[in-house]
Amino acid sequence: MFREPLTSQEKDWLECAREMGHEAGEVLRAYFRRRDLNIEDKGSAYDIVTEADKGSECVIIDMLHSRYPDHAILSEESGDDHRQARYQWVIDPLDGTVNYSAGLACYCISIGLKVDGVTHMGYVYAPTLGEEFCAVKGKGAVGPYGRLEAKSTTELQRSVISTGFPYDKATNPDNNLDRFAQVMPRVRGIRRLGSAAMDLCYVAAGWLDGYWELNLKEWDACAGELIALEAGAIVKRYRNDHGICILAACPGIAGDLLAMVE
Repeated sequence: MFREPLTSQEKDWLECAREMGHEAGEVLRAYFRRRDLNIEDKGSAYDIVTEADKGSECVIIDMLHSRYPDHAILSEESGDDHRQARYQWVIDPLDGTVNYSAGLACYCISIGLKVDGVTHMGYVYAPTLGEEFCAVKGKGAVGPYGRLEAKSTTELQRSVISTGFPYDKATNPDNNLDRFAQVMPRVRGIRRLGSAAMDLCYVAAGWLDGYWELNLKEWDACAGELIALEAGAIVKRYRNDHGICILAACPGIAGDLLAMVE
């Protein structure tokens, strides 16, 4: 279903990502909506980690160590292993932790693979929703209903956009509220999904017309960014002074949306 046939190595990477995603997904499903879920703060009440995040990450990292022992890993909870390697896996074992901790089903596992510093494969799996998205550089993106393609919307007033807010929103005035207020009157609606990887995949699928957010980390954006790009969306990292600031949108509205949020 990709535009071009995958190489045997690409097939192996994608098969590994799927296997890791589904095994980690079983961990997340086992903890989901449990009243005794252990939740810890990571510096503030807005930035949290759960035992499910850690369990999911352990499954993924153990499988990577077994299958690709010479590959480097960057993961949200364990950080960077600082190995110098041509291949680096970029992992978010639970993107949408606040949703997950509240019992909301919009959460996912995000797995990207960089080759020589460039993202070559992206895989996102939402276990409770049963949605799976993947892309290989130069060969397209595939989702739950086949090949992914960004929408053809050309008018902002007919678009549905998503966004998010940084964890330091209570203390940093550069918290996206001003941009939210500027965009809201000019679009059909704004949604807050609570998972950057899902936002990017939904732009790729054509379920959203656009998305922007400030202060993301590499594990938030890596896989979803490639999936959106390979689906024909315009994707831009538009600032370098507040983490990763990213915009993804269908080509017909990307310029107008960027002008309002950058």
